[in-house]
Amino acid sequence: MTWNVRIGVNPLSWMNDDLPSLGGETPLETALAEGKEIGYAGFELGNKFPKDGPALKAKLDEFGLACVSGWYSGELARGAVDDEMLRCRAHMDKLRFNGCKVVVYGEVADSIQGQIDTPLDRRPRFANDAQWRAYAERLNAFGAHLKSTYGITLAYHHHMGAYVESPQDIDKLMALTDPASVGLLFDTGHAYYGGATDPNALLARHAARVVHVHCKDVRPALIAKARNDGWSFLTGVLAGTFTVPGDGVIDYDAVLGTLYAAGYEGWLVVEAEQDPAVAPSYRYAKKGYETLRRIVDRLGGAA
Repeated sequence: MTWNVRIGVNPLSWMNDDLPSLGGETPLETALAEGKEIGYAGFELGNKFPKDGPALKAKLDEFGLACVSGWYSGELARGAVDDEMLRCRAHMDKLRFNGCKVVVYGEVADSIQGQIDTPLDRRPRFANDAQWRAYAERLNAFGAHLKSTYGITLAYHHHMGAYVESPQDIDKLMALTDPASVGLLFDTGHAYYGGATDPNALLARHAARVVHVHCKDVRPALIAKARNDGWSFLTGVLAGTFTVPGDGVIDYDAVLGTLYAAGYEGWLVVEAEQDPAVAPSYRYAKKGYETLRRIVDRLGGAA
């Protein structure tokens, strides 16, 4: 049976939005051409992509690539749903114009993920169950709005340095949110870094909620050092905490097997924040693609 998944890539292998000095000199067209040559079917968005829907589609069409999705910086941990509905319009219109089915929702309220001098243990946390429940209600309302207005599913990205980071946070969020409104973006690397040394076990608990997947691998010795020495998220990125599938310790045969068994359909996105001067973009993006391609072909093939 054919497995209805597609393999995409995030431009972080070539250029970094949070650390613009990493790959800052690399033209977008270089990333698109190399990604296409490697075999990727589409790209997630980054800061060098055109900002409006038609221009974005035209640029991707030049290279025969699809728009996978794009990160949306949400503020519902502190903000109001009505404000978020207004603020998201341009981004959601752009994604809808380009045929995207999911949006990467990253919670940035109080997040320290972009603060290079702030240790990860200072990340925000909800103080009590009432705050958790109120947050979940806002996410439910916003997710329902995205589906009804744009036909786009909210894919919640658990992320280092943010409110939802650990396996326990993910468990809580999934328990409190409505499956009809809020999907899970499962990120293998953030799952491991957040405390799931067996990401597949965490995935197995929530596979039915997964609507989008980020595939990054990890270097455990560096993650342990980052935790022990109080590094910030970005300090860890610079040191090489993350890498592409096949270059670390995460068992992608198990992860993809769990997704396949759960009936997951959608994108598998290689996303590995690294310094391209240390981890050359083409070589690492190719390694990530070939790792996923081998497993997907064994499981059932893909576009």
